[in-house]
Amino acid sequence: MNTHLSINNITLDVTDGSTHRRILDNVSLQVDSGELLGITGPSGSGKSTLLAIAGALQKPTSGSVTLLPSSGKSIDLTEYSPSSRQAAALRRRYLGIVFQQANLFPSLSILDQLLVMKRLDRVVPLGGKARRGEKDKAHRLLEHVGLGELGHRMPGQLSGGQQARVNVARALMNDPQLLLIDEPTAALDSEAATTVTQLIRRLVSEAQIPAIYVSHDTEQLAELDRVVTLRDGILAQKAPAEPTLAQSGACL
Repeated sequence: MNTHLSINNITLDVTDGSTHRRILDNVSLQVDSGELLGITGPSGSGKSTLLAIAGALQKPTSGSVTLLPSSGKSIDLTEYSPSSRQAAALRRRYLGIVFQQANLFPSLSILDQLLVMKRLDRVVPLGGKARRGEKDKAHRLLEHVGLGELGHRMPGQLSGGQQARVNVARALMNDPQLLLIDEPTAALDSEAATTVTQLIRRLVSEAQIPAIYVSHDTEQLAELDRVVTLRDGILAQKAPAEPTLAQSGACL
């Protein structure tokens, strides 16, 4: 497989008054196309911060995150200030982000939860009319996540597991070149969580894009291609999923 994402020597220092802390210390990783990489570690170890940097949501003190999309032109996701228009454009064009909370719009149907991503990309009001191809694509994605018959329903009519699947489908609506997933199953029971994780792995493999999955859940991490552990901002180990689980489960 060709490497599509390179996290290169990422360091993040923060200062609060006279207190200086190193949140991430020279972290380097590579993620291949079609690979679902897990990041685990104790709370406060820098997992979600690293994900935010990879998602152009936070700028590191030093280092870079380079994405090689299917177009073949490499992109430095740390080049711009996270609040800049350029960074926002990179996120819309290249990234799909699945946050821990689905944060679905309560007044929009499940189908419209996906269509709103395209409307935002075209700077169209939320109530604006969707293009025919966009609606077809939204229907296909809902079919892929097992919700093809529920597009007309409102978020309050779905279970937590179903809302999590909408969250995943929405992140894929703009054909991202990189998928970033932060604790997507934290509020779900074990069965629903495994269903969502297996769905993510299948979709990542089919799309042949790199993906990073942050989680404390050793059962879900066992479903991934590879797992690395962060401790105190330092990359502690790199291993296939099952060997890593046996060790990281003992330290969490």
